[in-house]
Amino acid sequence: MSSLQIRVGLLLVLMLEGCAVRSPYDEVSDPLEPVNRAVYKFNDSFDRYLLKPVARRYQEYVPAPARTGVRNFFANANVPVTAVNNLLQWKPGQAVSDVMRFSFNTVFGVAGLMDVATDWGLEKHNEDFGQTFAVWGFGEGWYLVLPFLGPSTVRDTAGLPPEVPLNTVARYTEYPLQAGLGGLFLVSKRAELLSASKVLETAALDEYLQLRAAYRQRRWYDIHDGDPPEPDFFDEELFETDEELPGK
Repeated sequence: MSSLQIRVGLLLVLMLEGCAVRSPYDEVSDPLEPVNRAVYKFNDSFDRYLLKPVARRYQEYVPAPARTGVRNFFANANVPVTAVNNLLQWKPGQAVSDVMRFSFNTVFGVAGLMDVATDWGLEKHNEDFGQTFAVWGFGEGWYLVLPFLGPSTVRDTAGLPPEVPLNTVARYTEYPLQAGLGGLFLVSKRAELLSASKVLETAALDEYLQLRAAYRQRRWYDIHDGDPPEPDFFDEELFETDEELPGK
């Protein structure tokens, strides 16, 4: 058995460890917390001393229309990933819309720098392989913190490799242009999150736990296409009574 087969098998075992799809209100599986915290500290130092200062300069000196163009370009490059995952989740209507959106923005939006498709009624969707695995019934597995990439789970990490050949930037560019565009993408995304990081830094007693909870909640929201089921914190039968409550 090859090493690749062993790794794939291990990932499947870890994903099936919690076969039912956990909600963010269920207890998290984080057996690697000491390692995750170490990686989190590394990422935090990288962000604090390099990425965040560059993102601030980017936001200060690059005009807003240019920053919007950069965001549009990278969003358009990832539309094929969304289209394929819409098909895998059996959403053919959204998949067709995504293909049209990618075509129109690439041709009429100058390689995606302008988002003309939204104005033409083609809604933007966000799907990835991690969401698809969840729809298929795979549990999130262990919580992970990846170097440079940040919060993840075994399920979401397993979904990263299939995305590479579908992303047009990764597929049709070569090093060093690919590395340069990757750096620009990181700076652009970090600039979008500058205000959010201020809230995290000032409000969180334990930033690691806060970020872990926020990540799981966001992924739950994504998996359910923005309409997750309400959390069931208690058994309603325990509160059923024929007696009127005081004051009623």
